Amino acid sequence: MKIYFIGIGGIGVSALAQYYLQKGDKVFGSDAYASEMTEMLSKLGANIVIGPQKKENISANPAFASSSEAQYDLVIYSPAVKNDNPELMEAKGRGIKCLSYPEALGEMTKEKYTIAIAGTHGKSTTTAMVALILIKAGLDPTVVVGTKLKEFGNSNFRMGKSKYFVIEACEHEESFLNYRPQIAVITNIEGDHLDYYKTLENIKRAFNEFAGQVPEDGFVIKGRNAQIETKAKISNFSLEENKEDAQKIKAILKVPGDYNILNGLAALGVARLLNISDEVSLMALSQFYGSWRRFDTIDLPGFTLIDDYAHHPTEIGAMLASAREKYKDKKILCVFQPHQYQRTQFLWSDFINVFKKALAEKWVDDLILLDVYDVIGREGGDIAKNYNSKILAEKIGEKCIYLSDSTKLEEYFSGKEVVIMMGAGNIYNLSQEIKSKYLGACAD
Repeated sequence: MKIYFIGIGGIGVSALAQYYLQKGDKVFGSDAYASEMTEMLSKLGANIVIGPQKKENISANPAFASSSEAQYDLVIYSPAVKNDNPELMEAKGRGIKCLSYPEALGEMTKEKYTIAIAGTHGKSTTTAMVALILIKAGLDPTVVVGTKLKEFGNSNFRMGKSKYFVIEACEHEESFLNYRPQIAVITNIEGDHLDYYKTLENIKRAFNEFAGQVPEDGFVIKGRNAQIETKAKISNFSLEENKEDAQKIKAILKVPGDYNILNGLAALGVARLLNISDEVSLMALSQFYGSWRRFDTIDLPGFTLIDDYAHHPTEIGAMLASAREKYKDKKILCVFQPHQYQRTQFLWSDFINVFKKALAEKWVDDLILLDVYDVIGREGGDIAKNYNSKILAEKIGEKCIYLSDSTKLEEYFSGKEVVIMMGAGNIYNLSQEIKSKYLGACAD
């Protein structure tokens, strides 16, 4: 088969591209920007065009040349791709089968014994934990996860040979309703993606529909705050109800925080349904070093740098509390980049409250807010005038600084023993630059 991916560098789409490459299919694609993912896929054999594709020069793209050689069997596109995308319009005009990433992944779930992990928080880590347990047990799963794992060679994909298929099931725009799992995990349900869902009740409805995709002889494992009704068998997990298991997991986990113990409890629940012994499960969990950008820690000359993906107030609070627990008496600076103006608007009060609490409880000693990471093409209007980092810092108050020029960030490192770089946007690039600079200085 010849498959073309639009937005091939995305964390989900890139995993499917790897799947087809390992099957021996010919993979082509495009992305607006080069990234670690596009570079990796190119090395694996994908033919990728980098740069925004415009309607007026679409014929210049080798993928859509006039020759029949350019005809594809399938086009898979990122959920971020709009209907007026010139490549998508061209593919549909030629009668090529086009599927969004969730639709394409959904087709795969119908062919395998699928274990789908969903939830507002913790789904990437829980997916990774489940996958590693199954691997340790010799079940050889295929895995699609929304983050890179050290255990997968810094990849977000693993090709297995068995019937088992472990996937991260994202609730964004109801993507997870495309999936047909035999086992579904719902870690928790909270307000997020409110630009789409509008209300928490709509989010709860979607998660119930997701659970409803599980057949009657299947299983749903859920956190205590997830109210779910489904024809499948339901089991719960929580720190209170699973104290003995929680203590065992806490004793062996290398990654800190109660939220990671909860993720481990969910993974242990899946393992028991598959008749995997606790001995094997706990061994696998003890060897888990954490997902990419989840409390990702490195010791640099003068301070410890932590890079973390947390961008929802609940995630932020849990992460910062865990940081203080680990680094009890050290001076901690948190640098946060809000992600998207609409999310910042919808969760405005929650952001203010969690950061006020973080400062009051001394989870961090100082806080810096960078400008909101704006997803080009998704947001508009006057929202940025009223819901930006400058105003947010003013609302949070003392010990919170708004910094418009990130090149001056290092001036605030003096006296700090731990620096947390947190957010879902391009703060990761800034974190990498800092790491490279200090490691380079150390090498010199």
